[in-house]
Amino acid sequence: MTMGSADKREEVIQAWYMDDSDEDQRLPHHREPKEYISLDKLAELGVLSWRLDADNYENDEELKKIREEQGYSYMDFCEVCPEKLPNYEEKIKNFFEEHLHTDEEIRYCVAGSGYFDVRDHNDKWIRVWVKKGGMIVLPAGIYHRFTLDTDNYIKAMRLFVGDPIWTPYNRPHDHLPARKEYIKNFLREEGGGQAVDAAA
Repeated sequence: MTMGSADKREEVIQAWYMDDSDEDQRLPHHREPKEYISLDKLAELGVLSWRLDADNYENDEELKKIREEQGYSYMDFCEVCPEKLPNYEEKIKNFFEEHLHTDEEIRYCVAGSGYFDVRDHNDKWIRVWVKKGGMIVLPAGIYHRFTLDTDNYIKAMRLFVGDPIWTPYNRPHDHLPARKEYIKNFLREEGGGQAVDAAA
């Protein structure tokens, strides 16, 4: 799928393979030449995405439907920027540490933008740029990290099934049932097991 495709989600969510540079984490980190990947390819890793009406999230029927279908009963907001987030520098470092969760991570960007980085079948980083109106679901057990882009601001709705548990398990945590389940469901076929060994 090219960037000019009819997938409306790509107006608010874009994904590409990252370079190996150690430059500022808030930069785009494109490979040269740029290597975009489709949101359908992301879905093969279990990363789901929607384009929603961020100006109308309180009354959005599509959001309501998603929440009902997925059982997302809990909702709150998180603003990430130097002015609004206590212990900002420490939090940003923690968010960018590669980790997994034992539950889905659901983020709906209602203002600003940010990068969610996820690992592909071969353990390469894919950068997912989520802008206003984009909602993504990272499956339980996927190794990922988050950072702001150079605009230094995101306001995200956080959704959760039941009482929220935000515990990050920094890599390696391959022994967790959520990780084993993720590998079984999404990594085995293409990765040939390569992505399962965190020490590799």
